[in-house]
Amino acid sequence: METAVLVSLPSPADPEGLASGRIRVDGDRIVVERLTVVDRTLAAFLAERPVAERGPLVERALRIGLLALQDAGVTVDVDAVRTEFDRMLRQAEQVNERAAATLEQTLRANFADGDGRLPRTLERFLGDRGALRGMVDELFDEKKRDSAIGRIGTMLERYFDGDASKLAYLLDPTRLNSPMHQFRQEISAGFKGIEERLVAIEAAAAARGAERARSAAKGADFEDLLAAMLGEVARGASDLLDRTGLDAGTVMKSKKGDFVLTVDAQVARGCDLKVVLEAKDRPMSMRAMREELREARENRGAAVAVAIFTPAHAPAGIAPFSIVGDDVYCVIDPEAPDPATLEAAVRLARLLALASLAEREVEVDAAAIATALTAIREQLEVVRQLKSQLTSISNATKAVWSGLDTMRSNILARVVDAESEIRAAG
Repeated sequence: METAVLVSLPSPADPEGLASGRIRVDGDRIVVERLTVVDRTLAAFLAERPVAERGPLVERALRIGLLALQDAGVTVDVDAVRTEFDRMLRQAEQVNERAAATLEQTLRANFADGDGRLPRTLERFLGDRGALRGMVDELFDEKKRDSAIGRIGTMLERYFDGDASKLAYLLDPTRLNSPMHQFRQEISAGFKGIEERLVAIEAAAAARGAERARSAAKGADFEDLLAAMLGEVARGASDLLDRTGLDAGTVMKSKKGDFVLTVDAQVARGCDLKVVLEAKDRPMSMRAMREELREARENRGAAVAVAIFTPAHAPAGIAPFSIVGDDVYCVIDPEAPDPATLEAAVRLARLLALASLAEREVEVDAAAIATALTAIREQLEVVRQLKSQLTSISNATKAVWSGLDTMRSNILARVVDAESEIRAAG
């Protein structure tokens, strides 16, 4: 869109320095035709400039002049707004002053010290001579028996004061008809019945213990305990456990060998490798024990035999376990069985059985196996000592239990080392 404006422009021919001209505004462009400015100083300043710079310089001067006129107009508008705002501000301040004065008068009338309505009302009800003070004094006057505090005192005396009070009567177990006397009789009768029952249980237990000591039932209990523990060991190693104490073996009419552990075929390289285990809870000489284990190996077709003793019947020097000849002896306490000891003994017997395979092509490092077995014995001895401390010290610390767990881990680690040696030899 084009806008045309006629203006008077300076000209040398005009005595007043004005001449006719035209200015057009095309969108964002300003077009000035035949512009002449009469000013000696500005003409001299422009003449000093190179011809190529004069056009941009005049355009820049026109732009700066228009911007200055625009800013001057905005400044006039801002001054008008500021004047109006100051007038409104003075009016608001006057209104606020009148409102503050009115509010102050209202607050003084209601809340002023002494003269205000609220202080006078509070003094009338809550003051030293107020209605509330008089009511409280009358209600809690200890000298008046009909006051609230007097009535409460009388009631408490009747229920709680002295041996004649109702509470003393209810809680005295020596008074014939009191509830506590009846409760005392019931409790006494109950404890007497419990005492009689405990005496009977102890007598029956002592009789059963004596009978069990004279019979084979004690041995059956020990075998049941070992069956559960050996089952856990066999499952952990993928072996097969059979309880064979009542079954005859390959030797005529022989039932030697309470348990037979068949080693996993993958570990035994396809061979039928067995370990026979004997539970012993009766005294035997070492010679008789060796002969019985030899017969058990032959009867069950086993490569290695394990004798498991109770502490009361174990030979000297084999606790917690030891290798005697080609067999393994170990000690398990039925009162406090240690699964780690039994697992170490059984895994040691498996190692000896694997080492006895005739198909091996590489010699086993006997020194490495001996080192592992020595470490196992040392760790089990530490476990035994720590358990002794737990037995003798009632307030055993948590560090002792942690030590037990560490020792068990070390035992199994040493057994794994020995098994690795056997596996490398195969």
